[in-house]
Amino acid sequence: MGAWASLTREWRYLSALIRTLLRVRTIAPDSARLICDDIEDAVDRWTGRPAIRFQGETLTYAAMDALANRYAAWALAQGLKPGDTVALFLPNRPDYLPIWLGMTKVGVIAALINNQLVGEALLHCLDISGASHVFTAPETDSAFAAVVDRLATPLRRWALGPVGEAADPVAVGFVATRPDRAIRKDLRARDTALLIYTSGTTGLPKAARVTHVRAGLYMRGFAGATGARPSDRIYVTLPLYHAVGGLCAMGAALLNGASVNLRSGFSAGHFWEDVVEGGATMTVYIGELCRYLVNQPPHPAERAHRLRLAFGNGMGRDVWATMEERFGVPRVLEFYGATEGNVSLFNFDGKRGALGRVAPYLRALFKVELVRFDPETQVPVRGPDGQCIRAADGEIGECLGAIAPGARTEYAGYVDRAATEKKVLADAFRPGDRWFLTGDLMTRDRDGYFYFVDRVGDTFRWKGENVSTGEVERALLAAAGVSEALVYGVTVPHQDGRAGMAALVTDVTFDPAVLATHLETALPDYARPVFLRLTPALAKTGTFKPRKTELVTEGFDPAAAGGDRLLVRDREHGYVELTPALHDRIGAGDIRL
Repeated sequence: MGAWASLTREWRYLSALIRTLLRVRTIAPDSARLICDDIEDAVDRWTGRPAIRFQGETLTYAAMDALANRYAAWALAQGLKPGDTVALFLPNRPDYLPIWLGMTKVGVIAALINNQLVGEALLHCLDISGASHVFTAPETDSAFAAVVDRLATPLRRWALGPVGEAADPVAVGFVATRPDRAIRKDLRARDTALLIYTSGTTGLPKAARVTHVRAGLYMRGFAGATGARPSDRIYVTLPLYHAVGGLCAMGAALLNGASVNLRSGFSAGHFWEDVVEGGATMTVYIGELCRYLVNQPPHPAERAHRLRLAFGNGMGRDVWATMEERFGVPRVLEFYGATEGNVSLFNFDGKRGALGRVAPYLRALFKVELVRFDPETQVPVRGPDGQCIRAADGEIGECLGAIAPGARTEYAGYVDRAATEKKVLADAFRPGDRWFLTGDLMTRDRDGYFYFVDRVGDTFRWKGENVSTGEVERALLAAAGVSEALVYGVTVPHQDGRAGMAALVTDVTFDPAVLATHLETALPDYARPVFLRLTPALAKTGTFKPRKTELVTEGFDPAAAGGDRLLVRDREHGYVELTPALHDRIGAGDIRL
């Protein structure tokens, strides 16, 4: 890179970083200023402008605030007080944010429940929320009804109607004036505003405590990072119970006078026509959403849009290139963060594949470290002096964030205290220090760019070697006919370690023999999947993360595969059918893999 190009990149990075920091600089954990105060200030500034558009309806900033005030009055009428909890078991709808905003105005915590949950997972999330009331909608009524008799503590249900058809039977009779601020006078920014749940890809979801500080960092941070203007329209298809859609995207729009084009959910087939028809100038993504778009056939509207920015996390390098080159999206803003954590990284200058950057000259300001990690013990490596060993540039390590007083470094954790402490590493570099364990393995180059490698626990050992599921998934996705891939390790009797297995979604061009040949040059022998599971679809969380627990449990048993086709790697013949008889021979140890 030439000197001028390097200076230009550095200026772009620093100017965006400074703009973002300026938006969050006044946030303090002991402040009496709550997230509702930020939004009320925005309402007062942009009263008559459109805030949320949904299915042909528009809420202005003033109307959004009036609805929130009615829900605040509703909460007071139920006898709710600061620190109490109300659950939202709702799909995306224009009153979603006004409901939880109204709760925060009177100090009530809103537990944002994944509207896709059913059965045990739903029951678990409602029980651990501690809520006394729950809002449902026609889309979630039946799921709630199926578990209501098994709740540990009774919940009073408030059923909302379909959007646009008397949707507000709950708060319609209450006053639209703002509640007296004295009601929340004893609250501070370190208090809990929301409960947002982890996705539960490897177990039941955990309820993360999102304080007013954390909500403010999300909303103000993205208001600065995106550079949104009042003229912008941000297209949001992500669920509002998740931080990226419900806080990051909403903050980018609503704290800048812009508007949100909200949809009930993501549709790859209708994405571009929605973007074009709604005049969207920005969109927000997470996980595999953009890969779905890339795998779609060409759409006549895919380059007719006005998008100037796509922001989100989890975009692979190959998809990134397609977003910019095929779809003509001028800029991608990738970021990294965990709902419950204290590590936030931004890739302001758009280096493909990097999830964020901390320039070497700023490392003292942003205390993020990578430390060597042992996949056998699943903990960071400590040296002879008992301290963690920092990973060198280019070396894989677990990402840690320093826990210290202050808005950017606080760690509120989960409702479950034991789960909170499990994510804390003590005495890492000096006695008494505390660090948040992100559970993410990364590398960092000499310029300070971070690159995601894998999740802790997703790296397994086979044939004496450490296998990264992320590396294997990337190799599989580069193969002909493979549209989705999920890699995991399965236990095989009489074998040490865990054998690699890949669940694949494929098209008609897929050929196992071609895949085997591709993997011979793409991966070392120990990393090539031993087993394949060909499935029509991967089960996903509401934020497009593949669910892995059930697949690991079912293993390589054809009888547990639910009709999916299973293959096993044969050194001479490539991938061959895994029959029940062959499965039994492997299980008995008659065949060495």
